[in-house]
Amino acid sequence: MEPDDLDRQLISLLQADARMATADLARRLGVARTTVVARLARLQRTGVIVGCTVRLGADAAQPAVRAHVGITVQPRSGPAVIAALQRLPELVQLSSVSGEFDYIALLQAPSTQRLDALLDTIGQVDGVLKTTTSVVLAVRIDRQG
Repeated sequence: MEPDDLDRQLISLLQADARMATADLARRLGVARTTVVARLARLQRTGVIVGCTVRLGADAAQPAVRAHVGITVQPRSGPAVIAALQRLPELVQLSSVSGEFDYIALLQAPSTQRLDALLDTIGQVDGVLKTTTSVVLAVRIDRQG
């Protein structure tokens, strides 16, 4: 079942504050509290909502340096490269992409020195042909939980 407009409004409120009480959600949405409880149960049961999380403040949550790294690999070496990259605890996300790169990695490191060492490590992985790094200077919009 596809989420309707009320579901999307509920999800949006929860993304802003996952700890909001069901009574407050109901008031903000203009519906009964039991409606909110039933909607939440259905959204969880159907896998639309798969969990809740805590977002830390910028100073507490983020290491000093974040970077997006475009990675180009040799043909048929993708699985081995993924396996090697998976061992890096600073790797937050790895996406296969179309375009100039085969993968884009999001790294979080406590310092530029550690980022430099990570980039050297990635560049030495068998099958990696090239990396291109963009250091994040500031996050302007963040809609992820």
